[in-house]
Amino acid sequence: MMRSMYSAVSGLKTHQTRMDVIGNNIANVNTVAFKSSSVTFSDILYQTTSNASGANATTGTGGVNAKQIGLGTTAAATKVSITSAGASETTGNPFDIRLTDKNSTNFFIVNNGSENVFTRSGSFYVDGSGNLCMSSTGYTVMGWQVDETTGEIRKDTVSALRIMQEKNLTSAPEATTQATIAGVLDENDADVKSDAGKVMNLNFYDNLGYQYTAKFAIKATAKDGEYTVELTSILDSNNKNITEGFTQAQMKEIFGNTDTVTTIASYSTTLTGCGYTYDTATGKLKTDPAGVVVDINDDGTLADGSNKTIKDVFGVSDGNLKNIQNSAKAKNKDYEFKDVTTTVNGVTTHSYQIVKKSATNLLKFNTEDGKFHSIGGGTNKSVELNLNNANLNKNGNFQNITVDFSQCLNYNNSGKSTIGADAGAVDGTTGKGRKLGAMTGISIDTNGRIYGTYDNGNTELLGQIAVAQFSNASGLEKVGESCYRTTLNSGEFDGIGVEISADGSSMTTGELEMSNVDLSSEFTSMITTQRGFQANSRVITTSDTLLEELVNLKR
Repeated sequence: MMRSMYSAVSGLKTHQTRMDVIGNNIANVNTVAFKSSSVTFSDILYQTTSNASGANATTGTGGVNAKQIGLGTTAAATKVSITSAGASETTGNPFDIRLTDKNSTNFFIVNNGSENVFTRSGSFYVDGSGNLCMSSTGYTVMGWQVDETTGEIRKDTVSALRIMQEKNLTSAPEATTQATIAGVLDENDADVKSDAGKVMNLNFYDNLGYQYTAKFAIKATAKDGEYTVELTSILDSNNKNITEGFTQAQMKEIFGNTDTVTTIASYSTTLTGCGYTYDTATGKLKTDPAGVVVDINDDGTLADGSNKTIKDVFGVSDGNLKNIQNSAKAKNKDYEFKDVTTTVNGVTTHSYQIVKKSATNLLKFNTEDGKFHSIGGGTNKSVELNLNNANLNKNGNFQNITVDFSQCLNYNNSGKSTIGADAGAVDGTTGKGRKLGAMTGISIDTNGRIYGTYDNGNTELLGQIAVAQFSNASGLEKVGESCYRTTLNSGEFDGIGVEISADGSSMTTGELEMSNVDLSSEFTSMITTQRGFQANSRVITTSDTLLEELVNLKR
């Protein structure tokens, strides 16, 4: 009689344990990545009052089963439904990550300051030190770092992912190494026929991220389908011409393989009231009214000691005068102010002209279809802008730029040319060059790779989130705060982890895994638990009534 009472007591205890588990499940119905638990019962020892006996062939009697009385029940196991994923919750937060399992159950690896623990809760944020951390506990998320030599992930012992450390806040600049000239060059364009030519600007970067502008001029020649391309200047970010004062030979080292002579300006009359007259029949400059012939020096000054220049007499611009003076000083013939004769219908006239000798490349088109033929002679489709030369690259900050002309066309476009220069190869990305970039955002792909995006267009790999997999994930020990610890029955963590995509699993940003608690199942279990508890309490009540009847027998 006492046995039934104690069996019922064990039943009350085990059903209370089951109710505790159900209550914990329901309490965590909205806990991120919570895994529900269930209790399994088993019977306890049995008291044997009579052992079993076998059949007796002599007497012809059969065997008798053992007589056993059970002593109650106990909670045999608490099983965690860890392999069952919860539904997804969309948050839109790029640092919220949901693990999607394929063949194995994956866990984030986080460190609490003393050891690595494991979690399915992917609600993360970046703390003040730049570490990726759990938003609920501040535990640092562990993963693999980038090998600075190769720029790829080094899958070694996991360490804290400090994705916003100082070195990651900027992206190194890149020098421009390629450029593309594209568009239509119309031979009827007035600019192409002018002395200045059709101007193109190529913006490029040096190794330090400083921006420069190379200015080119395209001019028509006397032959159809042929044009000259000249580098006229290179301006820095302050609009200062860094090739100012360069001779034609020095410019030729940078760009151009042909010496081309062009007339910049022509003068046949003097300025009114300047004190001089010019005779176009004889090509003589004379004082007015004395008529004394005056020679002009190579530097553009008059040889009569008056301290006047060709600017004062002919109205030559300051820029052209300076170029003439620089050429005279350098003792070259890059810019000259010279007397030129022209004969028309047997009549010869004189004029003073500013003649410039420049380094150019010849741009040729097929006259049959207007398509590009070559640049710089031969069949080349590109030429080199040689910035890495001794005159220009004294600090070593420039890289040579390969300029591709193959995308040019020579069509009639109503006198309007669309030709222009862009940094980068034909694909629009290779060799484009970049300034120093400031971080503008962080993204995480499905493999857990973390990328930084920068305002110079760069995207750089910052690290990778590693995951842990266990042979028996249900054997992990819950330690609270949505974390687990390894046990002897779960399998060990090797300290390195695995890449989540190794078995086809993935990570999804902007989502969280919800609790996998099924309220319908929990309420059903609650009902059966309640009935079980009630039934066991009735056993105790009935046993007590029997004992009371037994005591009352002596009355």
